[in-house]
Amino acid sequence: MRFELIVFDWDGTLMDSAGAIVASIRAAAIDLGVAPPEEARARHVIGLGLHDALRYAVPDLPEGRYGAMADRYRHHYLAQDHQLTLFDGIGQLIAELAAAGHALGVATGKSRLGLDRALRQSRLGTAFQATRCADECHSKPHPQMLEELMAELGVSAQATLMIGDTTHDVEMAHNAGVAALAVAYGAHPRAALEALSPLACAASVGELAHWLRSNA
Repeated sequence: MRFELIVFDWDGTLMDSAGAIVASIRAAAIDLGVAPPEEARARHVIGLGLHDALRYAVPDLPEGRYGAMADRYRHHYLAQDHQLTLFDGIGQLIAELAAAGHALGVATGKSRLGLDRALRQSRLGTAFQATRCADECHSKPHPQMLEELMAELGVSAQATLMIGDTTHDVEMAHNAGVAALAVAYGAHPRAALEALSPLACAASVGELAHWLRSNA
């Protein structure tokens, strides 16, 4: 076994939620009477903690209004998150990795409440030995989430793999001295991911599963 610990991002990697996040950011901006960000700018912030994400997505909003925008974002996202599903094949892949003896973790820009809700709805709540969220640690690409997961589970950086769909995930892995595997079916474009030199960049869950079977 090359990697004792495999850490997944959540949104855009395990769950097909990038579109809902973008729509919720844009709707929240409209609610506050400001121009919504272009889709590419809104997609770029996926994976960051909410307040960091909103500051990047709508940089000209007065500082005192980001709390209100966060509230409107949550309103729009919660109206649809019960309809969101895992990408096809993810449940089987997680079960296969667990059966092979890998420890599994999550490092996400979601809040703890948001991740716990997603774990319940997806029925993956018992699949992961440890998880970290953006309201518990520094936001990606800071390495704190990975560092805490490795410390909790007693796994070295050399035996850890980070899997994510954004440049924030790959940069976090690099910052923690951890191998990174990118997926190009989520939020960020393939070219941006490959520019950061991950081990590979999977175009689908099927490709991801094949790479892990051969290399993890």
